[in-house]
Amino acid sequence: MHNCFIHIHILVTGASVGLIALFIGISWLYLMYQKRKVLKLKQKFFQQNGGIILRQQLATREDSSQTTTIFSAEELKKATNNFDESLIIGKGGYGTVFKGVLSNNKVVAIKKSKIVDQSQVEQFINEVIILSQINHRNVVKLLGCCLETEVPLLVYEFVNNGTLFDYLHNQGQGVNVSWKTRLRIATEAAAALSYLHSAASIPIIHRDVKTANILLDDTYTAKVSDFGASRLVPLDQTEIATIVQGTFGYLDPEYMQSSQLTEKSDVYSFGVVLVELLTGDKPFSFDRAEEKRSLTVYFLRSLKEDRLFDILQLGLLDKENQQDIMQVAILAARCLRLIGEERPSMKEVTMELEGIKLIEKHPWINTGKNFEESQYLLHEAQSNYEHGDSSSGQQGYDSLRELELIDFGNGR
Repeated sequence: MHNCFIHIHILVTGASVGLIALFIGISWLYLMYQKRKVLKLKQKFFQQNGGIILRQQLATREDSSQTTTIFSAEELKKATNNFDESLIIGKGGYGTVFKGVLSNNKVVAIKKSKIVDQSQVEQFINEVIILSQINHRNVVKLLGCCLETEVPLLVYEFVNNGTLFDYLHNQGQGVNVSWKTRLRIATEAAAALSYLHSAASIPIIHRDVKTANILLDDTYTAKVSDFGASRLVPLDQTEIATIVQGTFGYLDPEYMQSSQLTEKSDVYSFGVVLVELLTGDKPFSFDRAEEKRSLTVYFLRSLKEDRLFDILQLGLLDKENQQDIMQVAILAARCLRLIGEERPSMKEVTMELEGIKLIEKHPWINTGKNFEESQYLLHEAQSNYEHGDSSSGQQGYDSLRELELIDFGNGR
């Protein structure tokens, strides 16, 4: 009887061990199957998103000093604590941005873009390569990408002080932004756009210039960001037909007729940024009186009626900066001309802002000009434009008759 119990105990124990071993074996096989499945899916996405093309192009690139890192999905998952929602630092029409920390402790911004159109994969990869080669202190640096996920991930340098939009409009901070700081930020952002338009290896139209896409670092240096809407300009083409792009309030009015965004569209949007810096107001708001809802229309009307100083942000104007503010206002008005060809280039805008900044720093340079002369230039610009004389170097702003053809009243 006793031996019988021992045999039963041995059988039960053996069966249990066998079942455990079988369970472990099945679990191991299942995990291996899942691992292989995930690996195959990663390889599929990597191919779909142009990973092979990217590797080939990187291998044949002559300039090895500018490197594009191809990150693994695991690296970026770890960097963002599995894309923890608490690490989201921005959301927009082109994706969600997470703050991440790489294994070498480098802080980065990781952007989950929208799904890439398969017919555009090669162009997407070309853009990644071109953008990663951009090396300008006022352009957010693209460090690399991850193509192992269904939605490609782009990795940028992290800029830690928020956006110019936040700085101007949120928590009352804008009141404390001095004119000197605003002028410097404007000059740096203009220099970045000028570089993209003319000095990059292939010209790049940003297509969504706005204060929310101008980041500030810890020294409040401007860095132009978010190339989700950007397009490279083919060498034989100066304009690109597009689907609806840009942001209401900043969008080039010419786009309404042509459905094309050009380098001069960036100039128009930058003109709106200048007006924001001058007034501290948002480009469009239903909270304002009807005649003030569109900031650009209100600004141009005020400029025409010699009421510029009435619409500036409180505390911005002083005796020393009157002339600078007037010159920047005239420049903004020129950027906002309805006809794109009549707007200055971003290179010209940058040179003018640099000149104003230089005069502000060394006022003795400007011995031949005074505030009265700036006012004279403004009136001359207005007179020349109203009488159809476009030959003057100081071209004025669009007439309000033309601007009133655009119905901003209902926000559509």
